[in-house]
Amino acid sequence: MLPASSLAALRARFPLIERLTALQPLSWFNPAIAPAAEALADVGLDKDDVAAASARLARFAPFLARAFPETQATGGVIESPLLPLPAMQAALSARLCREIPGRLWLKLDSHLPISGSIKARGGIYEVVKHAEGLALDAGLLSEHDDYALLASEAVRGFFGQYAIAVGSTGNLGLSIGIMGARLGFRTTVHMSADARQWKKDKLRAHGVSVIEYASDYSVAVEQGRRQAEDDPTCHFVDDENSHDLFLGYAVAGERLKQQFEAQGVLVDADHPLFVYLPCGVGGGPGGVAFGLKLAFGDRVHCVFVEPTHSPCMLLGVHTGLHELISVQDIGIDNITAADGLAVGRPSGFVGRAMRRLIDGYATVSDEELFRLLALLEQTEGWRLEPSAVAGFAGIVPVLEQSAYAPNLGNATHLVWGTGGSMVPEAEMDGYVSRGQGLMASE
Repeated sequence: MLPASSLAALRARFPLIERLTALQPLSWFNPAIAPAAEALADVGLDKDDVAAASARLARFAPFLARAFPETQATGGVIESPLLPLPAMQAALSARLCREIPGRLWLKLDSHLPISGSIKARGGIYEVVKHAEGLALDAGLLSEHDDYALLASEAVRGFFGQYAIAVGSTGNLGLSIGIMGARLGFRTTVHMSADARQWKKDKLRAHGVSVIEYASDYSVAVEQGRRQAEDDPTCHFVDDENSHDLFLGYAVAGERLKQQFEAQGVLVDADHPLFVYLPCGVGGGPGGVAFGLKLAFGDRVHCVFVEPTHSPCMLLGVHTGLHELISVQDIGIDNITAADGLAVGRPSGFVGRAMRRLIDGYATVSDEELFRLLALLEQTEGWRLEPSAVAGFAGIVPVLEQSAYAPNLGNATHLVWGTGGSMVPEAEMDGYVSRGQGLMASE
């Protein structure tokens, strides 16, 4: 925690910190927001980089279809459904005692194949990109080959000479671990204290080495980084700074555009799109938002939502200190039931890159997360983990912004559901039961 004098000075300069430390759900809309055509230059990546990532995933599709039977129906393409939520929209409107104009949708990254969360996008992409580079350099592969050959035992033996490490609260570790082990890499996941036991068990069942820490995400990441530094054969997946992870997430933008077109959903100046993204360290939502801005430009408005106990990205962007400040520095404990969002220090790369592209930030209590997941299960039958429903808490702050009011009647609201399909049934039952109890006591 910062010294009292430094904290007092910070609070005087940024009064919002007082409300953050009081753990009050709140929102902050970005005064630095700029036209996409101008602000996209801040990222240091462009549409050609995203197109290259998309092409690489297409090359790997035959391998994925062979290695993971659950992807055969889509030909090895890792993509999630897009669903309207009319019943949830009506229930939220009734609960809030206010109409939610426009139409509400859910992006079910919770049901992405292989690792069952948004991390299947960036995590799997970074592993396959690394694998491709090694195989090309060794002469085992050319870009014109059928990449299904990578599933052979001979190629697995080649990858076994190399290691992959990552620090994770859980979901990124699943995507890196499962993909890395399937390709044959010696894979280690360094997991923070808040990671769920079932995720550790699942990784070990796939032959992944799991190292547990009594501390939070930052310690797990640092230990993973040290392992890689001590081993020249080890590739460290840096959740805080990786451009490859970021680009893997960004592929979602053009794919979502195609899904909306197939559903007949219009997105233009008179029909704005609002996307609500749960945020932890920032890589996943940042990459998706970058892809969305490339696909839709100024017609899309992105809002990041974080737990009241872990508002690291809001804190970093609001103060301009980014990774130089953590929630612990201002006296917040970073303890939340939304384990995928339990991050105390944000990605400086994402915070700076997306500084002028993210419309707003909101925070949500753990209790509200449980109510929301129970309401979603009750109305639509979908079961998501606590962190995955955080996006719903961004809707009301958007409705309260007068700048958006003229076109809200034509708006599309999209909540990005980031995980939950692999949660053990008994644990999910507990989440839903807790949420039902909280709703009953309102």
